[in-house]
Amino acid sequence: MPRRGFATIILLLFMFLPACRQQVQLPSQILLRVDGRTVSLEQFQHGFEQILPGDRTLSKDEEHALRRSYLAQRIDHELLLAEAENLKLRVSPKEMRQAMDSHRQHYPPGDFDRMLKEHGLTAETWNRLLLEELLVEKALHHMVRMQVSVAEEEISTYFAAHRQSFTRPEMVKARQITVMTEAEGRQILEKLRQGMNFREAARRHSISPDAEQDGDLGTFARGEMPEAFDQAVFELPVGRISELIQSEFGYHIFLVEEHLPALQPTLQAAREDIIATLRQEKEEKRYQDWVQALRQEASIEIDWTLL
Repeated sequence: MPRRGFATIILLLFMFLPACRQQVQLPSQILLRVDGRTVSLEQFQHGFEQILPGDRTLSKDEEHALRRSYLAQRIDHELLLAEAENLKLRVSPKEMRQAMDSHRQHYPPGDFDRMLKEHGLTAETWNRLLLEELLVEKALHHMVRMQVSVAEEEISTYFAAHRQSFTRPEMVKARQITVMTEAEGRQILEKLRQGMNFREAARRHSISPDAEQDGDLGTFARGEMPEAFDQAVFELPVGRISELIQSEFGYHIFLVEEHLPALQPTLQAAREDIIATLRQEKEEKRYQDWVQALRQEASIEIDWTLL
């Protein structure tokens, strides 16, 4: 189930704002009615244009599919707002202030108001949409999240069925320097043994793409890298520089920064991850069932001839 956040608020400003009932209705044909809430063709088109990709031209079929998807989102948005009203949910002034502060903190001083102005929005308009989204969040919490629980038996059953996915193989975190010739490799290896910084050497001398990350290979298990790499690093103590290793890519010098032994997690160690997974699955199903029921019970009228 999607959880609305800051980026979603930005998107919804353009997608759903024209349908706000408080806004003055533009003279246009009515495209959509959802339990008394109306969306005109002009309002729909204004919102739809905001989600069109600006970097490419859509085919007629692609645009048609995107238009229908956007229409479904508009319907669901109106349904959730209507449900929040039916549940008599309210947003307190304190909750509004906290939400506004949360969004503003993403901007340096003055940039938030500048962003609104660039998009032709007033603070009142932004607050109105934010209020709607907070109401929708309350409805989701009341009708979805509060209705979902995970039993201990479900946790243990899931762990037994997915035990392998919680197993971590032996892994190492390592860096490398790769050069073309043995002579160059031995020169660099000697400098490293004399105290030259490995990361600096990787940036200056390595021909591998990871040189830009100071030779960082990340963390990997056996079999994820070429066999020559595995043979070198998995037997190398942490902090030790390898001998010069030849492979089909050239000559390598490795530095092991961390060695992670294989891990067989217990049910207790995996418990929170399992709960999160099961809750997400249940919430998604609950959400889909709930919205589907709202669609079936609502009065939804669409003038398809306008699309």
